[in-house]
Amino acid sequence: MEHAPNFLASLVIGLAAAFAFGLAARALRLPPLVGYLVAGVAIGPHTPGMTIDGEFTRTMAEAGVGLLLFGVGLHFQPRDLLAVWRVAVPGAMGQVAIGTLLGAALGMTLPGLGFGPALVFGLALAIASTAVATRALEERGHLSGEAARIALGWLVLQDLLVVLGLVLVPAAAGGQESGLVEAVLLALVKLAAFAGIMLVVGRRVLPWALRQVARSGSRELFTLAVVVVALGVAFEAASLFGVSFALGAFFAGAILGESDLGHQAAAETLPLQRIFAAIFFVSVGMLLDPFRVLDAPVTSVLALAVVLVGTGGATFALLVALRVAPPTAAVVAAALAQVGEFSFVLMELAIGQGILPDALRGPILMGSFGAILLMPLTFRALTALAARLPGRTPPAEDGRSRLLAQLPRMEGHAILVGYGRVGVLVAAALRRHHLPLVVVEDDRHRSEVLGRQAVPVLWGNATQAEMLEAAHVARARLLIVTLPLAWEARRVVELARAANPGIEVAVRAHHDSEVEWLNAQDSTGLAVMGEREVALGIADFAMQRMGVATSTAQATVDVLRKRRVADAAVAGLGV
Repeated sequence: MEHAPNFLASLVIGLAAAFAFGLAARALRLPPLVGYLVAGVAIGPHTPGMTIDGEFTRTMAEAGVGLLLFGVGLHFQPRDLLAVWRVAVPGAMGQVAIGTLLGAALGMTLPGLGFGPALVFGLALAIASTAVATRALEERGHLSGEAARIALGWLVLQDLLVVLGLVLVPAAAGGQESGLVEAVLLALVKLAAFAGIMLVVGRRVLPWALRQVARSGSRELFTLAVVVVALGVAFEAASLFGVSFALGAFFAGAILGESDLGHQAAAETLPLQRIFAAIFFVSVGMLLDPFRVLDAPVTSVLALAVVLVGTGGATFALLVALRVAPPTAAVVAAALAQVGEFSFVLMELAIGQGILPDALRGPILMGSFGAILLMPLTFRALTALAARLPGRTPPAEDGRSRLLAQLPRMEGHAILVGYGRVGVLVAAALRRHHLPLVVVEDDRHRSEVLGRQAVPVLWGNATQAEMLEAAHVARARLLIVTLPLAWEARRVVELARAANPGIEVAVRAHHDSEVEWLNAQDSTGLAVMGEREVALGIADFAMQRMGVATSTAQATVDVLRKRRVADAAVAGLGV
């Protein structure tokens, strides 16, 4: 292949730039997404040097936002969002109104901009990016608990307001004031129809379909099916119901998250979410034209101030007024103190319809770009402000997902990974003595059988950290790994030890090297080789029948169990 296709070159260059600048950002103790944004500026069309295909990158970015919101939806059931509606609905509407009016006041100072266009300009500065907010919460360990529920409820309502805004802008531009009410009602009817279909039909069809794929035993097909569900539902939502692509994906995730498939679906899509999220932030950086910002530096700085005050500041003040604990309010407000993808869509639509002049593209993008860059400082400032205010302190959030709630709260239990010929006997022994046990099994049929037997079981692959988190590994006493593949066993042990350094481990092994590896990790752990245990069982029987005391025979077995097969043979010869 002499010349790579343009889209292939764009993908490779975009990912390479994201990696390089993200690594540099981490070296400077900044979030990687700051590096991704700078990478987008570096390879964008507005700066000298290498340029990649912006249209392709934006398409990939939209898919990335869909996967990211699908993953977020998997962690939040509809009832989680309904639980915070008393805060999210009035708060989000009040914040959007404040931010829009502040932006409109700025717009009215600009020459030639009337009140209507100024309101559109203000709305573009008042809508936070769901992708940026969820990524910021995840990086700081807050993607669970009250702060995340409030933020997601807030963002969902903002997205609904943007959907209405996207309906109103073309109608207003065409002078169709008489048709505004009909347009709004039509948008609401479509949204309600989509939500109804997802709640009534999707809640039954999507989990059922994925269960059939899971029973096939192919992880590749299951991963592909999850991606098809996420992007397919999002695409249909956008094309048939006028719902945003991201919001459609979020609904699909929230519906699927109610089933026992949610944890594995989240684990399978997590790597894709991270890769495509990086592409999203690169695409945002590509939109920024530094020279346009320099053309209107005062307006750009004021637009940034409107975002920080009208979104971040207003959110914090409203949450505190609604009796949310100041520390929680600070986390939510800092995560929302930015604007993103929907603001860009609204901006481009308004510019295309002639409502906003092209010169305002730079200030809006500067408001987004600058707010994301300043997010670490925003978190610090609002956290410091919250510490000075009276109010209850919420329980600490450790970032674990809602999946932990799928099992009853357990402590001091054993986690059995693998329910095959070895695991079934281990489980039988533990259950016989009524010892607390959680089974992690990647065979769908076996997990369903265990579920019918009232055995706590999670279906999925334990080499993914989220599966062990769902099994409450941080509070477990013992990890038993009976997987047939050595690399999988090592991965499970490493993940478990990272989450719980004090956990005891027993591993099924096949070679001396695996035994040595575990012994090097933990001298108190147990690595069991099938053939060796057969030999040791026979040796124990033989020694006792030949007159060796039971305790002495057991001591010999313990010594030989820790030795290599070759060393044991040499020891037996007395060398």
